[in-house]
Amino acid sequence: MINNAKEEAKKLVAQMTLEEKISQMLHHSPAIERLNIPAYNWWSEALHGVARAGVATVFPQAIGLSAMFDSEFLKEVAAIISDEARAKHHEFVRQGDRDIYKGLTFWSPNINIFRDPRWGRGHETYGEDPYLTGELGIAFIQGLQGDDPDCMKIAACAKHFAVHSGPEALRHSFDAVVSPKDLWETYLPAFERAVKEADVESVMGAYNRTNGEPCCGSKTLLQDILRDKWGFKGHVVSDCWAICDFHLHHKVTSTPQESAAMAVRNGSDLNCGKTYPSLQVAIDEELITEEEITQACERLFTTRYKLGMFDKENRYSQIPFEIVDQPSHHEISYQAAVRSMVLLQNREELLPLKKDKTKSIAVIGPNAADAEMLLGNYNGTPSYSITPLDGIKEIMKDAGRVYYAKGCEIMTDKTEHLGMSHDRISEAVSVAQRADVAIVCVGLNARYEGEEGDAGNSRAAGDKDSLLLTGLQNELIEKIIGTGTKTIVVVFTGSAMDLRYVHQNAHGVIQAWYPGPEGGRALADLLFGEKDFSGRLPVTFVHESSDLPEFEDYSMKNRTYRYVEKAPLYSFGYGLSYNNYEYINMQISKDRIEEGQNIDITCAVKNNGTHEGIETAQVYLRDLESKWTVPQFSLVAFKSIRLKPGEEKNITLTVSADQMKVITDTGEKVFEKGGFELLLGGKGPFEKTITKTFELL
Repeated sequence: MINNAKEEAKKLVAQMTLEEKISQMLHHSPAIERLNIPAYNWWSEALHGVARAGVATVFPQAIGLSAMFDSEFLKEVAAIISDEARAKHHEFVRQGDRDIYKGLTFWSPNINIFRDPRWGRGHETYGEDPYLTGELGIAFIQGLQGDDPDCMKIAACAKHFAVHSGPEALRHSFDAVVSPKDLWETYLPAFERAVKEADVESVMGAYNRTNGEPCCGSKTLLQDILRDKWGFKGHVVSDCWAICDFHLHHKVTSTPQESAAMAVRNGSDLNCGKTYPSLQVAIDEELITEEEITQACERLFTTRYKLGMFDKENRYSQIPFEIVDQPSHHEISYQAAVRSMVLLQNREELLPLKKDKTKSIAVIGPNAADAEMLLGNYNGTPSYSITPLDGIKEIMKDAGRVYYAKGCEIMTDKTEHLGMSHDRISEAVSVAQRADVAIVCVGLNARYEGEEGDAGNSRAAGDKDSLLLTGLQNELIEKIIGTGTKTIVVVFTGSAMDLRYVHQNAHGVIQAWYPGPEGGRALADLLFGEKDFSGRLPVTFVHESSDLPEFEDYSMKNRTYRYVEKAPLYSFGYGLSYNNYEYINMQISKDRIEEGQNIDITCAVKNNGTHEGIETAQVYLRDLESKWTVPQFSLVAFKSIRLKPGEEKNITLTVSADQMKVITDTGEKVFEKGGFELLLGGKGPFEKTITKTFELL
C-alpha cells in the first residue's frame, strides 16, 4: 500500500467536494459516509509511551531516555510503544471509539534543542546537542514507523519546526531571531536528519515566529527548506491553535481566512485547531485556490493509506490487545530507568550502600513518595508505580528500618493549611538523626515545569525563573546534612538545576529525571549496587542562573557545552559509575585525510571495577584552527559497551566526513583545511580524555 498510497489518495480526494476536503484538514476530521471514510482524530501522543489514551507502558521521560546515550535501545523502546499503539488503536476501533489520542498519527518525538535550562518543556527533548538529538530522533522515529515496505506501523512527527525552546509565556507572539550559522549548526540538523535518514512521515510547525515568519506559515521553513531543499514528502501539521496566532498575536494577518490561506499556501496541511473552516471564505476572497487545498488533502490521505487505514487487514492490525502493559514491557521500562539515572557525586565512595552495614535509612523529601512525579508530561497511565520510598522499602525489607518524612512541599512553605511555615522540617530532621544514611528526594514535577497552559507554575508559564530548587527544598537539604548523617540527594527534574550546595556538601548526588513507574525500583537497585550507573548528562549544568544569557536570546553564544564560556558544574556527557573504565591504545584510521573521507577510531575499553556495567564511549571533535567561530567541542560519535568485571573489548567508532564540515556565518556547510583533534572518553569533553590529531587536506 505504501508504494501506491499517493495514487490512491488522489483518487479518493478527487471525489470530494470542497467542503469535504476542508473538513479533512482539521485534526478532528469527520466521517464522509458516502465515500466510506470513517471519522478520524489525528491527535495522538507517544513521547515516552502511548499517552492520554488509558493504560499503557510508561517509560522514562524523553530527557531520561536521552541520558542512556543508546540509540539501539531507544529504538527497541519505540518499537514497544508502537506495538502498544497499534494494539490499542485497533481495539478502540472495534469498540467504535474514534476519540482524540486513539489514532495512528503520533505527534512525537520532540527534537527541539534544549538550549536553556529554564525552558519548561525541555524534558520532552533529547537535550542540548544536535548530533545526539539527531541520532536518538532517527532511532525513535524508525522504532515507531517500523520497516514494513507495505504498511507503516504508526506515523511519527518531528516537532516543533523550528527554533523553538521558550519562553513559554511568549510562544504565541514571540519572534525567535536567529543567525544563519546558529540556524544551520544547532537548530535544524536534527530535523534534517529526521527527514533524510528516518523518512519521518510528519513535521509539526512551532508556535513562534522565526526571523519574522510564523513557523506554521513560513515559506522559508516549510517550503524552501523542508520540501525543496530536504525533499520532505509527508504532511505538515500545525501546533495546536497556532494558526489563529497569526492574526490574534503575531499580527502578520488580519483575519482567520488570511491566516488559514497563509498556512496552507506555505505548506501546513493539517490544522490542529479550528481556523481551517475559514478556508471557504479564503476561497471566496481569492486568497487561495482549491488546487492548493486539494494538494494538502492528498498529502493527508497519503499518510492514512500508508497506515493501512482503508485495508480490511494488515499485519499490524493483528497485534493482540493483550500485549499492552505486559510484564516484558515493564522490564524494558525498568532497564531504561536504570540506564537513565546519572551519578554526579560519590564522595568517599559511600555508594553503593551495603545492606549488612546499613541498618536504617531515612527517605526524605517531597518527591520520595510521589507517584505522579515519576511520569513527567505527555504520559500514559501506568497500571502501577514504584516510588523511591517503595523501592527502598522493598530492598531493605529484611535488612533494616526505613524511616520516611516528607520534609516540605515542592513550592509552598507548609503542608497543612492551618499549620505554620516549615511544618514538616522538624520531622525530617528527627528521622535523619536516627538513620545511618539519608536519601533526600527533591526536585520538581510536570505540574511545575512543562507546557504553558498545562503546568501549574503560572508565574513562569511552565518555565523556571531560577535554577534554584523551589520552596523550602534547599533549606531542607541543609538541615538534613546539618545532622551529620551521610546524605545522598536525588534530584527528580527534567532539567539542569543549581546544585552547587549539594555538590559541595552531600555525599552523593543523583540526577534521576522523571524515570517512569519503575523509577523507585531502579533507584533502589542502583543505590545498593544491584545495578551500576551508566547514564550520562544530555544537558550541561551551569553553576547558577547568572551564568546564563537572557532567556529570549536565541544566539548560541555562551550556551550548552559547545559554546559555554565558564567551565560548568557538570558538563554534557558527564556521569560516574561504580567502575573504573580504561581506554587503551586509541588509534585513528588516518591522520591526513581528503575531503569527504570518514575517520574510524579504534581502541580497547576495559572494566577495571567489580561490577558488570555499561560504559558510554564518547568522541568529540575540536577544530584547532578555524577562521570561523566554531564550537569548542562537538559530539561526533558514541557507543554503549557492556563489560563484566575485568573484561576488555575492542570498539570502533566512525566520524563521518559530514561531521567535519564547518558552518560559516552565512549558514553554509564547508570543508575547511587544517588541524582537528579527536577526544575520546566516557565523561564528556571537559573530563579526562585521550586524544588524536589529524589534518584535513
